[in-house]
Amino acid sequence: MDILVSSIVAGVLIGMVLALVALGLTIIFGVMDIVNFAHGEFLMIGMYTGLLTAQATGMDPLFTLPVAAAVGFLLGLLCYVGFVKFLLRGPMVAQLLGTFGLMLFLRNLALLIFGSEDRALHHGLLVGKSFDLGMGVIVPATKLAAAGLSVVAFLAVWLMMNRTKVGKALTATALNAQGARYMGIPTERMNALAWGIGVGSVTVAGALIVNFWSVNPFVGLLFTMIAFAIVALGGFGSVPGAFFAGLVVGIITEIPGIWDFFTYTLNWEWMAKVPMTSFKYTFVYLAYFIIMVIRPSGLFGWRH
Repeated sequence: MDILVSSIVAGVLIGMVLALVALGLTIIFGVMDIVNFAHGEFLMIGMYTGLLTAQATGMDPLFTLPVAAAVGFLLGLLCYVGFVKFLLRGPMVAQLLGTFGLMLFLRNLALLIFGSEDRALHHGLLVGKSFDLGMGVIVPATKLAAAGLSVVAFLAVWLMMNRTKVGKALTATALNAQGARYMGIPTERMNALAWGIGVGSVTVAGALIVNFWSVNPFVGLLFTMIAFAIVALGGFGSVPGAFFAGLVVGIITEIPGIWDFFTYTLNWEWMAKVPMTSFKYTFVYLAYFIIMVIRPSGLFGWRH
């Protein structure tokens, strides 16, 4: 039973962080209907920002989040003003290829600057520490803190989107950009703000993830695919959907631990021979495929 409970707790914690990763993607898509293939590379930049800031200043890695948020927000604005707004004038295929090209550019730029080797944090108030939650559940302190701060960041964005005039203007732009423009909402600014918030959210997630995950220029690919699966599960443009789908995907990624529990409980030898760790992301994409067949708009997606 300890293995089962530990796996579920670990899945929920990583799911909270993954929800923050997907948040930026769903905001950008919801406002502008553009698929950002460079999303994982922005997360990679957030990871490097947290890592390098902590190493350069000696501060605790968790205190680098404001720096990562600022870097992400400014980078999002820069990408939109200097690149994305021109893509929006072209067909959908130009937008897809444009953000794909941005992904390749950022990845290879990081490869040129940092090299291909893995880098990891080795100092910090919580690095190497853990909490005993009882029932045999021991959680790394870095993952627990990352999950908690992810929920705080997620809640802050949700409140901004639903309790402020700016958030309502963003929602109006997402629902009907032309109608919002007729009502006096500066949709161009809303688009830029969506990119700033979207990229800022994922760079904060990256600064949290680097506390327990090594970074290299290729790390964004994995998280891009996971973020797409989460957004598709929750519904493109749905902020609550991104959160709940993140929890679902987080638990799915812990299937190897759940599989071990049933292996020991049922005592079936054939289960022990299945390399479930190699297949854990396969189940994420399988769940995505099933939801897309049953409910193409996602679990919480808007119905047009």
